[in-house]
Amino acid sequence: MEERTQEEKLNTPAKGKKKSRRNGFLFLSLLLTAIAMILLLIFYQSYMNSFREDKVQQVYDRYYVMIAPDRKSDFMQAVYKGAFERGKKDNIYVDILGDDLPEDYTKYDLMRIAIDSGVDGIIIDADESEEMTGLLVEASLANIPVVTLLDDNTQATRCSFVGIGGYDVGREYGLQVSDIIKALRREYFMTTEDAKEEDIAEIDVAVLVNSSEPSTGQNIIISGIKETIARNEQSGSKANLTMVAVDNSNAFSVEESIRDLFINGDVPGIIVCLDELTTTCVYQAVIDYNVVGEVNILGYYNSDTIINAIDRGAVYATIAIDTAQLGRYCVEALEEYNDMGATSQYFTADVTLINRNNVSSYVRKEEQDEQILESPAEN
Repeated sequence: MEERTQEEKLNTPAKGKKKSRRNGFLFLSLLLTAIAMILLLIFYQSYMNSFREDKVQQVYDRYYVMIAPDRKSDFMQAVYKGAFERGKKDNIYVDILGDDLPEDYTKYDLMRIAIDSGVDGIIIDADESEEMTGLLVEASLANIPVVTLLDDNTQATRCSFVGIGGYDVGREYGLQVSDIIKALRREYFMTTEDAKEEDIAEIDVAVLVNSSEPSTGQNIIISGIKETIARNEQSGSKANLTMVAVDNSNAFSVEESIRDLFINGDVPGIIVCLDELTTTCVYQAVIDYNVVGEVNILGYYNSDTIINAIDRGAVYATIAIDTAQLGRYCVEALEEYNDMGATSQYFTADVTLINRNNVSSYVRKEEQDEQILESPAEN
């Protein structure tokens, strides 16, 4: 008994030292995190105080920030351009937050910076996470109006949501899926002797969904797809619809998720993409794995890469969104709220289906619009 007691006495200080060391490490990590956030806030406040002189040489009436994890994509840059141009008309500076910061911060970090800096309005690609909900509450308490863009948060107060008609987009995807399946059925009966209805297998349809964050907008699109396909199954459009999770946290993770889809088993006959990056990556994978013509891609957005892919027959169709309208609506919602104290809860931008039938006319119209914008104004 004495020996055990002595060992316990000897071990007690050692355990205490380990516990004290752990507490020290924890305190140090928390301290460093706090210092980093303070330095970041000081840097950003300094940037805000000097941006008028360094960047634009003009005093603006209001300062709005746009926050989006994919801010460097063609799609989001086009939305930002629409917001920026609309803001200039009312002497408002719209900044896309994150480009001038020393590190790549999450949208939650950027939202916190914008709130602490006291901006006049925030435009953010939101989600339904608890962290986002808490930040929206903080912004409301700080009297900073927030417009949610493309993805909403229904748990907290925001002045408006600007997006697309998710169900209508899903319905359009569903109709395209049904058209593809019907075309494949016709080809089967025309090229197969003694073709029988019961011999036609279901077509595998994969909808690539973002697994990195919850999204009500994505869920509404999926509902539109499911219901439209179900209605069209009565006319012979048999589809085996599955949701495939894609990690959208960065471009590399998207490429990895799509590569797994192509190397693990049978590739679906139809792939539905719900964002620009996924569309581009699937298009590249179809080329890399030499299955052009075997996989029908339904894309999202009208970047030059996607439009060219439709023209070449590598992408079946895409949903084009009026990005300038999205950006314009965001600024108008913030302005109306700041001036009047209220604004419409929802703004919906126009969408257009582009496929092989209308891609040429679409390109011509875009070229004509660019020429009009570039031509000097008549006196």
